[in-house]
Amino acid sequence: MPRTLACLLLVLTATACAQERPDPGIGHVHGVGVDPADGAVYLAAHYGLFKVTGESSAQRVAGRVRDHMGFTVTGPKTFLASGHPGEDTPEAPPNLGLIRTTDAGATWTTVSEEGGADFHALEPAGADLYAFDSVTGRVRASGDGGTTWTQGAAEQVNDLAFAGERLYATTPDGLKVSANRGMDFEPVEKAPPLTHVAAAKELTGVDTGGRIHSSDDGGRSWRPAGALPGPAVAFAAIGENRLLAVTEDGIVHDSGDGGGMFNVLFRPANT
Repeated sequence: MPRTLACLLLVLTATACAQERPDPGIGHVHGVGVDPADGAVYLAAHYGLFKVTGESSAQRVAGRVRDHMGFTVTGPKTFLASGHPGEDTPEAPPNLGLIRTTDAGATWTTVSEEGGADFHALEPAGADLYAFDSVTGRVRASGDGGTTWTQGAAEQVNDLAFAGERLYATTPDGLKVSANRGMDFEPVEKAPPLTHVAAAKELTGVDTGGRIHSSDDGGRSWRPAGALPGPAVAFAAIGENRLLAVTEDGIVHDSGDGGGMFNVLFRPANT
């Protein structure tokens, strides 16, 4: 067989295989948020960014299969994330660094750290941005929107929240707090064993069993609220009283009263 024809057959075969590749679904959900432009709920997941379009339907944004970590909404149609490229871009570096979209995920641009950082948590705080980089195992801070970074404390962080000029971090050793932009942390005594924490009207978190706890005094005291049916994998506070939480089965739970009661907002088809 002539070499040119053989090469053509290889290209056609590869294209056909790509077209026949089954949809991987949503996969593990890493983050959840609401676009203030239209109130749409977005899920940042292992196999893409998804816009929830119904109680049992979610649309993959731009058809892009890519792992999204550290997802956070910073304004109308404006999101930050990190993560890893998908199989359709094998030439891309393994870590995306900090990426930003201003069109609700249709397109993304690299802000910094491409090929280096893997930000598993991102927390905007006014003009500052805080992050946990899983590559270095450190909290990092930026005063210019994530273009340049300073190294902070070495901590294994699952989630970050900023409230009352202090940075809170959920860690395997419990909730911790920093008063110096993440350079050092100390334990929050008597805090519940929170896996996720968010700051809106109050400091609110979800513990290892899915129970909701809130504090109005910077974590010195806590009061219980309602509970999820299981542990959370993603958690966000929207405004003063709305909470969104995703459980391990991918179900999105929505509360309008600070976690007292939850309703199912989205349920994947396989649950």
